[in-house]
Amino acid sequence: MASGTKRLPRAVREQQMLDAAVTAFSANGFADTSMDAIAAEAKISKPMLYLYYGSKDELFSACVARESGRFMEAVSSGFDLSMRQRDQARTLVREFLRYVYENSDSWRVLYRVAVGSASFAHIVTESRNGVTAMITDLIRRGTTTEGASDVDFELTAVALVGAGEAVADRVSDGGIDLERATDLLLSITWRGLRGVNVHDDDH
Repeated sequence: MASGTKRLPRAVREQQMLDAAVTAFSANGFADTSMDAIAAEAKISKPMLYLYYGSKDELFSACVARESGRFMEAVSSGFDLSMRQRDQARTLVREFLRYVYENSDSWRVLYRVAVGSASFAHIVTESRNGVTAMITDLIRRGTTTEGASDVDFELTAVALVGAGEAVADRVSDGGIDLERATDLLLSITWRGLRGVNVHDDDH
């Protein structure tokens, strides 16, 4: 089995190392996770781990970049500008929480471990800004109030993303049912959208 493992393509090996690192960082945080522990989780030698990633910082940065990309891909999945606005909002909420529910280790690495480090927080900020931009555009296109500004749209989106992250954190701990969380967050989201007089396509 060992000889077969050595013949794994580099790209596959890298993903296995990142998978192991995400598991370890999620469980223990950045400071308390050693390269020895990650190598053991990945079932490889520590020298091989260092061959691929020269330091723990480099490895963690690669983890955050990969998980951030996966998060953005999941949240934007199925988002279609031709859909009714309420359906677009439901798609964003559903995919957001589904990702967290199915990838709790990834969420904890991004929004608990990385966000607390000045060296890596900017990657998480980029993901958050991407989601905020989607919601801002959703609000802007559906707003019927004359005189509403881009600042109004963006601040509303920021508030909704903040609420979404708080609910998602509970979902990642298994403290709330996924469907219930989706319905609750959609309700909050839609009230926020109606707060700037977004048009309700159902009426």
